Amino acid sequence: MDVLQRVQNVSDRMIHKLKSHDHISTYLQQLHWLPVRYRAQYKLCTIMYTIHHGQAPSYLSELVRTMDSRSSRSGLRSASTTNYAVPRLRTKFGERSFSYSGPAVWNALPHELRSVDSFSAFKKLLKNISLI
Repeated sequence: MDVLQRVQNVSDRMIHKLKSHDHISTYLQQLHWLPVRYRAQYKLCTIMYTIHHGQAPSYLSELVRTMDSRSSRSGLRSASTTNYAVPRLRTKFGERSFSYSGPAVWNALPHELRSVDSFSAFKKLLKNISLI
């Protein structure tokens, strides 16, 4: 991702005609560009939103499970939340998979944001929160 971030920084410098030592974070905000790392999390959250509201294709929905779908947790308070089960993994490489990273970023969002009904409102609020 560092290479992609450098490409984004260079393009921002070209657009705004900045020197190589100028700080560009304010210029990225002017263009409404998220840094690459945050853009990846943003896309994961939007996909998880569509899964949560039943608008995603079945092949994506099958990759994640809600906490209440686990039979061993049916009597617990966590079963009534909008959280998704994050699988336990043995390697760091597995954390790149959608079945792990999607639920992890979704569960980190504030409950008020997860309960927004409109997809466009969700995307707008998501871009403005500090977690992303």
